[in-house]
Amino acid sequence: MNRIIRLVKKAQQGDDQAFLKIFQQHQEDIYRMAFVYMKNQEDALDVVQEVAYQSFKNINTLKKPEYFKTWLMKITINCAINTINKNKKVVQLKSKYEEYMSAEVDENIPLSLSLQDVMECLQEDEKSVVLLRFYQTYTFKEISQSLEIPLGTAKSILYRALQKLRKRLEEVEFHE
Repeated sequence: MNRIIRLVKKAQQGDDQAFLKIFQQHQEDIYRMAFVYMKNQEDALDVVQEVAYQSFKNINTLKKPEYFKTWLMKITINCAINTINKNKKVVQLKSKYEEYMSAEVDENIPLSLSLQDVMECLQEDEKSVVLLRFYQTYTFKEISQSLEIPLGTAKSILYRALQKLRKRLEEVEFHE
């Protein structure tokens, strides 16, 4: 932890190599979080790139270096949501055949598709809380700080999200 704090302070003083070291330590977590939102590799990588840019540009705004990862996850969530909102305005001109031909083979396709399908029933704030709680193993306090919401709100959002997920999973199991 002290090493991260030292690197963050060096990065805040303009040391590009220090920033690169600490960013690379969290790059996989950023990618995974972005992928859950974006649902494809290309868009997730675009979000990672945007997070790198935004975090590098705004490293001086980080007041507590020990919360560097939390700060990065918040930037990741915001970048992913902004990208989703921008993409809603874009009309896709991809043919159905092209989608099938460009699909990559993945051993976990059934599992990842069902998980993504289930997560789709959640609103953005619910998705963020669930991902931070179970995917990044954040405490409720860390979630409330990261998303800038009250502690009780974080708990109620998680409870509501879990209820929706349970209901959705029951529907999926019922249909199969």
